[in-house]
Amino acid sequence: MVSSQHLADSQPLTGAQQELYDWLADYIGSHRHSPSIRQMMEAMGLRSPAPIQSRLRHLQQKGWITWQEGQARTLQLLGGLTSGIPVLGAVAAGGLIDTYDDVQERLDLAPVLDTRGLFALTVNGDSMVDAHIADGDVVLMEPVQDPSRLKPGTIVSALVPGSGTTLKHFHRKGAEVHLEAANPAYGPIVVPAEQVTVQGKLVAVWRQV
Repeated sequence: MVSSQHLADSQPLTGAQQELYDWLADYIGSHRHSPSIRQMMEAMGLRSPAPIQSRLRHLQQKGWITWQEGQARTLQLLGGLTSGIPVLGAVAAGGLIDTYDDVQERLDLAPVLDTRGLFALTVNGDSMVDAHIADGDVVLMEPVQDPSRLKPGTIVSALVPGSGTTLKHFHRKGAEVHLEAANPAYGPIVVPAEQVTVQGKLVAVWRQV
């Protein structure tokens, strides 16, 4: 059930928005991860993703969900139906690897963290060891809306199309982005700025011992 405090704080929904929200609550409650846009389309009997994306935007604006547009698997319900931060996949700390679409597990840090949209990635490789990030660690990332405002040296997860996602220090140098390791054994990854998508910046490192 959604908490009474959440209901009081959230704006009312239209019939179509309520239908989608109720279906999302049932799906996430059963599967423990968010559905794809296509699954939402099929459930709502729609042939286009546009109405689904519109409803999701309204649900987010009204305080019922948190969601990174274009990444359906980052969707989380607000109000207690699901808890924790989605682990979206693995991130390379050596070379570059592909990321995965499905949420595989969740970190329950709700009592500690209150930042909306946080996601988690598992580190593969040792290129960030001098930043105290080791192979097998889980990094908590905050979505980045405007990479131009990042401070030089910020640790980010960055997507290079056709190659994958990597965890590195971010430096913008003119028309280029330099993704620099924290291990002298690895050279920087230098790519045109327009080819890089900064997905998130480092918030914390979670290490199970």
